[in-house]
Formats: sequence, C-alpha cells, structure tokens
Amino acid sequence: MPSKRKNLPAIAIAVSRYNASVTEPLLQGAIGVYTRAGGDERNLLILDAPGAFELPVLVAGALRQKKVAAAVALGCIVKGETRHDRVLGNAVTQSLCELSVRTVKPVGLGVLTVENADQAHARAGGDKGNKGAEAMEAVLMTLDALAHAAGKRRAPSAAARPDKASRSAARREGSRP
Repeated sequence: MPSKRKNLPAIAIAVSRYNASVTEPLLQGAIGVYTRAGGDERNLLILDAPGAFELPVLVAGALRQKKVAAAVALGCIVKGETRHDRVLGNAVTQSLCELSVRTVKPVGLGVLTVENADQAHARAGGDKGNKGAEAMEAVLMTLDALAHAAGKRRAPSAAARPDKASRSAARREGSRP
C-alpha cells in the first residue's frame, strides 16, 4: 500500500448495482483501502451504475471534474449462455483503458469477469481476495508513480513495495498489503 499520507486526492468510484451482492463488498474493499491510506471518505465520489456497460460513461464524467484525480470501476459480469459476457467485458475494459490514457488519470479496473457466482464471491472478499480493494490500491500506487514522474514526490522505497509473499497473505485476509 502506498505510504499513509494526508490529503489524498478525490477519487471517483463507479459501481454497478447489478449483482449487488458482489459489487457491494468490492465497494467496501475499495473504500477501506482509501481510508487506511489516509484518505477522507468524504473525498470519494460514489456513482451508482445500473450495470457494467454504464461504468465507462460515469467514469468519463467524473474524470472531467478537475478535483477528481482518478477513478475506480467496480462491477461483475457473469458468463451466460451466449458470448454477451465476453463482448461486454471487452467493451468495458477497453473503454476504461482508453479513458485512463486519454485523461492521464488512473482508472482502477475492479470489474470481475467470472464463470459463476462462486467465483465472483471468492473475488469479492472471499478466498481470492477483494478485487475492489486491489483496484483502489493500483490507483493509489499509480497516482504516486505519476507524482514521482512529475517530480512532486519521492519514489517509494523498495521496502514500501509489498513482496509476493505479503500480497498472498493479504489476499487470504481479504485485503491487499
């Protein structure tokens, strides 16, 4: 986790309410990482999306705001009988990636693409960790790296970067180091 600091920037979290039993734990994981890193929950802009398809437009709108430094997209796409899940997953992921590059603002990808509900719950705080927490962690680390690249912050020391063993332990605990 990036070092704890004061005044973390405002971050938008766009969360799909479809499959809410999965996306709510993803949201709580993302919020937890942000607050443990020193962020004030009042600086989070939580945006509800009806489904995963609407996530990119909400993220785009949020990133247009000067005060919003980054975004996290949270959703769950479960495989069905057709190829719809793959088409949707590819479209959402590609759109979020393009937004991040175009705006030079990090977008954390916490959109699960799973075969079934068991896999989804395992990745939303179960034995496979919490991908919402991991997406927020990635955003905070990317913000730190961008600040370092701009000469505004020192690079994190190697000791501050979690090693593979600590990441594995944190996943078992449902959070990320």
